[in-house]
Amino acid sequence: MLKEKLSKYKLILASGSPRRQQFFRDLDLDFEIRLKDVEEIFPAELTAGEITDYLAKLKASAFEGDLKPGEILITSDTIVWFEDKALGKPTDRQNAIDMLSQLSGKTHTVLTSVCFQTQTGSEVIRESTDVTFNELSLQEIEFYVDRYQPFDKAGSYGIQEWIGLIAVARIEGSYANVIGLPVDKVYQYLNNLPC
Repeated sequence: MLKEKLSKYKLILASGSPRRQQFFRDLDLDFEIRLKDVEEIFPAELTAGEITDYLAKLKASAFEGDLKPGEILITSDTIVWFEDKALGKPTDRQNAIDMLSQLSGKTHTVLTSVCFQTQTGSEVIRESTDVTFNELSLQEIEFYVDRYQPFDKAGSYGIQEWIGLIAVARIEGSYANVIGLPVDKVYQYLNNLPC
């Protein structure tokens, strides 16, 4: 359905995330993957969604001058915002354990920004989801980190994995956003593009 509507466009997903790539396949969209290395550093004064907006735009800026007419580049960034700081991807096993220990029994916010870049400009959309964890024992956290190796995931967890089944007490907002992409908002944006 959406694929036919977008026939005059070429979608380019600039993400190595298997989860984001799968979302686009699940939407039955044709897309190309193009990757560029971007150092994900943001100004210290930015907070919460300002960080993800900045990083999504930064990733898109790496393709400046590369896009052809009709091409839509899609970049995104996700962070976990907790107690006024951003939790990105863990640096190692201990960092992952520490992050999950902090999140245990508390509520955090998952923020994702998606940047749609064309030859003529860009637009950013953002989603915010609150996730409340049950109390987790150190044994449960270590089991999860050792078994699932969540080193490519913001906040050191994937809600679609074992930990999501046992740890998530409540979720307010988009479940897909916590996996890494607010799919409904991406769909709506693409569906509203002029044919």
